[in-house]
Amino acid sequence: MDRRQRKTREAIFNAFTELLSKKHYHQITVGEIIERADVGRATFYAHFETKDFLLKELCEELFCHIFDAAETGGEKHRHIFNCDAPSSVILHLFQHLQKNDHHILALLVCENNELFLRYFKENLKSLIQKQPQLFGCKKSEKIPDDYWTNHISATFVETVIWWIDGGMKESPETLSEYILAVI
Repeated sequence: MDRRQRKTREAIFNAFTELLSKKHYHQITVGEIIERADVGRATFYAHFETKDFLLKELCEELFCHIFDAAETGGEKHRHIFNCDAPSSVILHLFQHLQKNDHHILALLVCENNELFLRYFKENLKSLIQKQPQLFGCKKSEKIPDDYWTNHISATFVETVIWWIDGGMKESPETLSEYILAVI
C-alpha cells in the first residue's frame, strides 16, 4: 500500500473511531464516516466493502500491530496503533485497551458489541495459534489445541468485560498476572 492509500485508510479509521466515541456502532452510517474522513464514497468502498468490514479491519489492525510487536521483540512499531510494546502480548493488549486507543472501549461496551467481540476473539485465537509461547503457559497434551485456544481467548475476553464493568480499577500489569494465573 502506498503512502497516499495508507493516509486515506488512516483517515477513515480515525473518522470511524471518533464517531464511535460519540455514537453507538449501529447508529453510525457510511455517509457520516466519509464526511468526517473527507473522502468520497467510492474511495471508502475501495478500502472497505461495508461498515462491518471496516470494524473487522480495525480489530485486525490492532492484532496485526500486537503480532508485529511480538515478532520484532517489542521495538517501537506502528500501524494505526503506535506505542513502545512491552514484552508480554497480554500486557500489550491491556495497555491499548486502557489507553482506549481509537475508542476501542466504545466497541467493547456498546449495546451491540457482539460483532466486535467476535472479531476480537477470532483475532486473539489466531494470535494464540501462531505464537502460543507468547501466552506464557504450557498446554497439557491431553487437551485439544482448539479447546485450549478457545479457553484462553474466552478467558481474556471475559476478563476485559469484567475489568470494564468494574471501572478498570486494576492496572494492565495486574490483569496480565490474573490471566497468566488462570491459564
